[in-house]
Amino acid sequence: MNIITLGKLKESYLRDGCSEYVKRLGAFCKLNIIELAPVPLQDKPSQSAICSALQKEAKLIEKKLSKNGYVIALCIEGKMSNSEQFAKQISDITISGRSTINFIIGSSYGLDPSIKRISDMEFSMSQMTFTHQMARIMLLEQIYRAFMIGANGKYHK
Repeated sequence: MNIITLGKLKESYLRDGCSEYVKRLGAFCKLNIIELAPVPLQDKPSQSAICSALQKEAKLIEKKLSKNGYVIALCIEGKMSNSEQFAKQISDITISGRSTINFIIGSSYGLDPSIKRISDMEFSMSQMTFTHQMARIMLLEQIYRAFMIGANGKYHK
């Protein structure tokens, strides 16, 4: 399982939280967090500058996608599900024969449409807006919860 993300975690409390879920997930899967540098933009960039940056970021992301992997793009317009539905989706993907699940978290301007087109699924965690750093820890927690649901663990109540 890969989480491909633009940007690093800046705050220590977020790094600590992510580290805890990475450690817990070690019992269920091999997890790689791949941090890519977002393309720098000026304050108040033009729409064309944003589009250009997203296209450059898309090329970086595509290089990190595992072959024959299932690609899930996190984006606001994606499909939402509850934890039980998400657990079933993860389970279904893992038994479908796809080698790896690739979750993609874009930069603060989102993801280039080319990444959404090559994705097997567009997923939204909420209609609310969160920082990309918060999205990472929330995603890790939900992946862990999904595995615990699948294992009939006590974590999910």
